[in-house]
Amino acid sequence: MRLLFITILTIMTIQTSIGQPYLFVGCYTDKDSKGIYTYHFNTTTGDFNSVGSILSESASYLAITPDGSSFFSVDEAGGKTPGGVNAFSFDPDSGELEFNNKQPSHGDHPCHVSIDKTNKWVAVANYSGGNFSIYPLRSDGYLGAAAQTIQHSGRSVDRERQDKPYGHAAVFTPDNRFLVLVDLGIDKLMIHAFDPSKEKPLNEKATEVKTTPGAGPRHIVFHEQLPFAYVIEEMLGYVDVYQYGNGNLTPLQRINSHPPGFKGEIASAAIRISPDGRFLYASNRGESNTIAIFSINQQSGRLESVGFQKSGGEWPRDILIDPTGNFLLAANVKTNNIAIFKRDKQTGLLQPTGKEISVPKPVSMIILE
Repeated sequence: MRLLFITILTIMTIQTSIGQPYLFVGCYTDKDSKGIYTYHFNTTTGDFNSVGSILSESASYLAITPDGSSFFSVDEAGGKTPGGVNAFSFDPDSGELEFNNKQPSHGDHPCHVSIDKTNKWVAVANYSGGNFSIYPLRSDGYLGAAAQTIQHSGRSVDRERQDKPYGHAAVFTPDNRFLVLVDLGIDKLMIHAFDPSKEKPLNEKATEVKTTPGAGPRHIVFHEQLPFAYVIEEMLGYVDVYQYGNGNLTPLQRINSHPPGFKGEIASAAIRISPDGRFLYASNRGESNTIAIFSINQQSGRLESVGFQKSGGEWPRDILIDPTGNFLLAANVKTNNIAIFKRDKQTGLLQPTGKEISVPKPVSMIILE
């Protein structure tokens, strides 16, 4: 009887975990916020339940290794309170995060963190610092001291927003041979050769890709099945399409992420590709508060506008698609909510479910399968 009970309990535990991955939400902490919140998210129904939280100051971007063992957040701070990057251990059984250590980001207001495919290196972009740091990830889950910090220089055409470099993303290419540094302030993508076996893994000399003057490139996402990359422009609100190969990004297309005739404030933010690689989504903050929906041509990589969906709140800084592709979540900073949308996998269109997560100033989301 005891063996039967244990077997039933084990089956129930497995059934509970299947289809309910962990959802992590990073938040600004200038008000009543812990910084990082953890949920179970049901990828069949769109329901969720709270698992816990942990204090992490202004956790504006998050990253986790595929096996879930190591978790990272940035402290988007600067000036008298230097920015930093935090390392945590994650227990998938309890859903608890445990703080390991913190390293300085070597630049003000870090806003992006990513992990290379060997799970040995962590890269951080410093917005106000206009630079990027890379750290070795130790086998015990702790971060070592920064191996390199790369400082950008220059400016671009907008005298207020682009008076100096503003680092906004550091993303490893799918082949793990390069690190792309996205700089809003100088309107450039800087591509550095990357060798994870070296003590200093980045080649200091970069290949430069210039964007449209005043565009303010913010984030880049690579197609997992096709040789294409997509960049969201924060300041002009377009999506740039590139052919990718051997560390080179060749421009293919530039398409507006806002509804036709839109004349209001532009502040585009996040960019994501559906798990099946057929659709791309981009969030627009400012006065738009929309999610742009594009279909991806599977031969040319070019985008075609499918439609626009109101984000379910104000200032959608991040969006996330669950691993099944059933749902898209939009984190609305100013209305303290994450709106949950059902995805039509055939058309890419979004349907509000009426469900939302109430959480203070959500700015970043990741999900662990």
